Amino acid sequence: MKTLTVGEKAPLFSLLDENENTVNLNDYIGKKRVLVYFYPKAMTPGCTTQAQNLRDAKAALDEHETVVFGISPDEPKRLAKFCQRDELNFTLLSDVDHKIADDFGVWGLKKFMGKEYDGIHRISFLIGLDGNIEHVFNKFKTKEHHQVVLDVLDSLS
Repeated sequence: MKTLTVGEKAPLFSLLDENENTVNLNDYIGKKRVLVYFYPKAMTPGCTTQAQNLRDAKAALDEHETVVFGISPDEPKRLAKFCQRDELNFTLLSDVDHKIADDFGVWGLKKFMGKEYDGIHRISFLIGLDGNIEHVFNKFKTKEHHQVVLDVLDSLS
């Protein structure tokens, strides 16, 4: 697993959102910063905490002209349930074949309760107006993720 680093070009993607509409990263390049956050599975405790805090931080993220995309290997129907249940106000994207996770370098071997398996590592990327990675968030607690992102956005302003 080779995770993208600051300064590298973000891989362009087209993925289905929770409403089965296609979302293209290229539509945002040059217009807004993009926070792409990868998470393992919709509606699990850590993923829920992370999503709810990003939801609650939307006004602050908007002030920084930053759009949020949460990406997981879940099907769009599960993402729709997650959005509805938690009243999420940002877009969730379905990466069922984990191609985009591979492109960003966040799909790889994980260990949990003594078992090893392949899955998404909880890593986020801030993509600048030029389409390059401005910051990689790979060491954070789910409940603090939103604040870590806002602190970096504040420092970039």
